[in-house]
Amino acid sequence: MERNELYPIFLKVSHLNVLIVGGGHVGLEKLTFLLKSSPNAQVQMVAKEFLKDTVELAQKHSVELVQAAYQKEYLEGKHLVIACTDNPKVNEEVYHDCRERSILVNVADNPPFCDFYMGGIVTKGNVKVAISTNGKSPTTAKRLRQFFEDVIPDNIDDLVQNLNEYRQTLKGNFEEKVETLNEFTKGLINKKD
Repeated sequence: MERNELYPIFLKVSHLNVLIVGGGHVGLEKLTFLLKSSPNAQVQMVAKEFLKDTVELAQKHSVELVQAAYQKEYLEGKHLVIACTDNPKVNEEVYHDCRERSILVNVADNPPFCDFYMGGIVTKGNVKVAISTNGKSPTTAKRLRQFFEDVIPDNIDDLVQNLNEYRQTLKGNFEEKVETLNEFTKGLINKKD
């Protein structure tokens, strides 16, 4: 059985420079997904043409639209790149240009040309759950996202806030604090034998 060996991280994309290469439907989908999770993401999009919906979304956020063909100069200062043009050769060029510069890159719908995948995300206040199917089944990730949205209670953020305040009052070293919080929160998971 194949294992998912991806290492999940949560990126502060409001502190990073993101480039999306492509202005079509997939570019709009990627931008929408990114801004839904991180409305203050620092994004530049480069494409020969942009959809009307993309222009409207960009105007509501701090998204810079550059109407031009892709050039590797657009990678300058970027931390994360998503390539989603309708031209596979351009997407692969973006991939290779990013690899030369040690920039993380995702080529849409082309797993061998991805350093990362954009999985399903569930957000309830400060609680965020990311779901990956190792690039195998976005539909399964979508269904799992819907499941977790239903299962995670809407008031989970109140619990997180209260536990954070409680944590601030704890004395002792790191291990003692972890032990106390583990004991305090073990009732959250109801294990059935």
